Amino acid sequence: MSFSPNDSFWLNVTRGLIDEYDEVHKFGTNDAVGTTFVPIARGGLYQTPTAAVALEIVSSSASDTLAGAGARTVTIEGLDAGWNYVSQTVNMNGLGAVSVPINLTRAFRMKVTDSGSYATQTVPSHVGDLTLRTAGAGPTWLLIPSAGFPRGQTQCGVYTVPNGKSAVVYPHYLSVDSNKSADVIFFTRDNADIVAAPFSAMKAGLELVGVTGFSLAIDVAAPQGPFVGPVDIGYMGRFGTGTGAISVDFEIVQYETTV
Repeated sequence: MSFSPNDSFWLNVTRGLIDEYDEVHKFGTNDAVGTTFVPIARGGLYQTPTAAVALEIVSSSASDTLAGAGARTVTIEGLDAGWNYVSQTVNMNGLGAVSVPINLTRAFRMKVTDSGSYATQTVPSHVGDLTLRTAGAGPTWLLIPSAGFPRGQTQCGVYTVPNGKSAVVYPHYLSVDSNKSADVIFFTRDNADIVAAPFSAMKAGLELVGVTGFSLAIDVAAPQGPFVGPVDIGYMGRFGTGTGAISVDFEIVQYETTV
């Protein structure tokens, strides 16, 4: 199976004209990266449990509710107990936590799907911070903050290829907004569904050391992969001193795994 990352290929995949491929655009931002490696995602979080977990979603504002001016419904994308892709849309209840119907092993995207406001540069689609967390006010899984300008969806530079899918990753884009020195790793972990030792190792697929205050397009001659799902892939970063922001952007092409 061959891949050609040209304009017509991307256009035809996104238009659904090449049935055997799915395109997944991943981008992440972490504006509080410290001196230890953390995922390039809002809050520096990407939960990787070995079994499906019951989740809930809550807002920091009472306006994010089914009849409110903010987020009315939110869609969560991830993997279920069988490590298969699942998408769920949940009605918001403001400050009251709402249960997510299907338990998840991974959650890699959350987005506002319906809002009570016609959004503009001054009127947001959600009013509060939207938090996906373990049921019972447990650990945070995904976060859509409201500070600055509410962005309407997560910025999570990590992904888990579903069961039954294989994937390749195309050119990466990296941005570091600080004059501090950053180290960035693109990591992979095969066989995410093997939950008893021996486990598959987490491996560096790409490492950039001493990145300082610039934007970089990482163009590769061939795509990385294939990664056979379920497999965790994504970015982690750290600074040598202090804190700063790191952003990443990359494209994933998925296709059915054949044996």
